[in-house]
Amino acid sequence: MSEVKNIATRESYGNALVELGKTHEDVVVLDADLAGATKSGTFKKAFPDRFFDCGIAESNMAGIAAGLATCGKTPFMSSFAMFAAGRAYEQVRNSIGYPHLNVKIGATHAGISVGEDGATHQCLEDLALMRVIPGMTVICPADDVEARAAVQAAYEHKGPVYMRFGRLAIPVINDENNYKFELGKGIELKDGCDVTIIATGLCVANALKAAKMLEKDNISAQVINIHTIKPIDKEIIISAAQKTGKIVTAEEHSVIGGLGSAVAEVLSEECPTKMLKIGVNDVFGESGPAKELIKKYKLDAQGIYDQVLTFIG
Repeated sequence: MSEVKNIATRESYGNALVELGKTHEDVVVLDADLAGATKSGTFKKAFPDRFFDCGIAESNMAGIAAGLATCGKTPFMSSFAMFAAGRAYEQVRNSIGYPHLNVKIGATHAGISVGEDGATHQCLEDLALMRVIPGMTVICPADDVEARAAVQAAYEHKGPVYMRFGRLAIPVINDENNYKFELGKGIELKDGCDVTIIATGLCVANALKAAKMLEKDNISAQVINIHTIKPIDKEIIISAAQKTGKIVTAEEHSVIGGLGSAVAEVLSEECPTKMLKIGVNDVFGESGPAKELIKKYKLDAQGIYDQVLTFIG
């Protein structure tokens, strides 16, 4: 068995931008003085004439991206999730979302896996903020393969797209040779009949590990990857609920407003089901090593395993 690679999805974002730039001259990239961290600097090296550093002015960057979109360009604006979704929220809502402009937002360093940067930079609210904007597509890829495919899909989609990427290197769980990314479609990664774990982003690999741990307790766990938070795949969620009767969601985000809330909305309307939301429970993050924080907030494989075990009794 080959060794599992660990790649940060922010690296995937930078590499995917370069590939897009090679074949699509309308692609332009903006950053807010963080090109080295967001990895948009990779695009800058390849296409310096199509890269714009807007300085530490994220709201202004959103306005510039909106303007470029009205001129036939396809802008990818890049910054930390806390700034792209938080600081620039009004401009993203009013200048990009309201006129439904073709702007792509590459938000890196999301969640508690930002680590030592602490609570001010650990955006745990971005999925909630972005999915409530009418017409905004929201994507949270699980690994390198999915992240690069998501950037391509975002380009092909006409309209605003928010993409969430992480700082921490995480396992590559998908095989690029047979992987297919489809906006709004979840992916069953493991079959199961006792409980369904629906995960997104960093938590997908940990959910798979947790499912293997549950097998030792004779518990068959289905694992579903929801990479598109909006529009969400109602069909796969309802099917899973009807099959196992127990739904667990796992996300590196607040339990309020993110994947768990989106799944709960589907179930409450279509198929009321016993459910548990695993995430950050209405608190701010804190400074510390990323892996230790993931463990503390019970988002690692052991944490997910323990919570699922308690949930199903």
